[in-house]
Amino acid sequence: MGLSVAKIEIYTSPYCGYCARAKQLLKSKGVAFAEIDVSMDDAKRTEMMTRAHGGRSVPQIFINSQHVGGCDDLYALNSAGKLDPMLAQA
Repeated sequence: MGLSVAKIEIYTSPYCGYCARAKQLLKSKGVAFAEIDVSMDDAKRTEMMTRAHGGRSVPQIFINSQHVGGCDDLYALNSAGKLDPMLAQA
């Protein structure tokens, strides 16, 4: 894959297996992402829920400010061949 120009943000909390799986998939793609820990930050958790249209669970993943969902959603995009094109978009 290689260099990505997409802006990737992932809201996480420590000890979250789904967060770890989502981050591992992104790392395997060789893309950089901003990780936002919401475990001790109510303001960031509220921001995440607003951006994720009420999504409370972590991870919540955004690519170029588009909400793609959680870990299972990210893997589904990858399986469908839709993740790589998203990662390549500026």
